[in-house]
Parts: sequence; structure tokens; C-alpha cells
Amino acid sequence: MKQAKAITMMDAIFPKATLVRDVLLILSFSALTALSAQIAFYIGPVPITGQTFSVLLAGALLGSRRGALSQLTYLGVGAMGAPIFAGWHGGIGVLMGPTGGYLIGFVAAAFVVGFLAERGWDRRFWSMALAMLIGNIVIYAFGLPWLANFVPSGSVLAAGLYPFIPGDLTKLVLATPALPSGWALVNRLGR
Repeated sequence: MKQAKAITMMDAIFPKATLVRDVLLILSFSALTALSAQIAFYIGPVPITGQTFSVLLAGALLGSRRGALSQLTYLGVGAMGAPIFAGWHGGIGVLMGPTGGYLIGFVAAAFVVGFLAERGWDRRFWSMALAMLIGNIVIYAFGLPWLANFVPSGSVLAAGLYPFIPGDLTKLVLATPALPSGWALVNRLGR
């Protein structure tokens, strides 16, 4: 028996499905990712930013397709030269540089977290925490192999993973309770 797809929180808050609603949500989360990219601390070739927080929330709140489209929009606008990547950079060169794999991973991570949210993982703390953790792993699965082309052999984990674990765990702790709490509020107010 096929499991029914759950609605996302944005579908519950804005129940009237229209193209305009979807485009506005996609653009809003693309802009949120761009703004959170500017919270950046450079420690090497890959900065610590607030982007992953926005990427994972985009997936959880918008669902798989709109979440991924919000990140594709972010990448497309940035690739065209808009200074929306970390440090107010833009252009295709950013996508071809050391951070390119992580940026591409944003699309896949938003899709995966959204897919899990559509199946109700966003309604309980521990399942949401696991979904967010899986989303982070997806970003690293894209980012680390790409970064290996830019750093000395054997140093990819030191340059692209270990320094980010505390920040990623902090973002996970901040984002995880927001979804189940949001659902409790939506349910209390009546969808």
C-alpha cells in the first residue's frame, strides 16, 4: 500500500495552491539563502556560513520540489553574477571553485529533507533532527569530493568537514525544534 504524502508546513499555512504562491515561496527561500550566505567566517577555502540553516529549512518547509527549486534559483542567480554567494561574491567562478560542490549539494539536501518532511518527519523532534542530519551529510557528500580537487592530498576532512561540525550541530539544534513546534502551533490554530 502506498503511503500518502503529507503536506508541508507552508502548504498548511498557505493552503490555496497557486503558481504565484509557489514562485513567491521559492524566491523567498532563495533570498533567505542569499542573506544567510553573508553570515560568513573564513577559516580556509570554505567559509562557515548560515546557508545550511536556510537550505535545510527550505526543504523542510517547502517540500522536496520547491525546496530544491529555491536552491536552484539561488545558484542560477548567483552563477549569472549577482553577488549573493558568501562574501557578496557572484559568478560561475564561485561554482567552479572550492565551494562549488557544497553549493550544488544544497539542491540535493533541500530535496532530501523536503522528501522526508513530506512524509511527516518534520512533525517530531527526533525524526526532524535525523532529517536535518541526513541533509547535512548530503551537502558533505557533494562538497568534500569536489573540495579534494583544491586542497593538498589527505587534508580534505581538515579543510572541509571538521571545522564545520560544531556550527552544523548548532544550526541543527536551532532548526530542529522549530518544525515540530511550528506544526503544534498550526494544528492549535487550525489549518
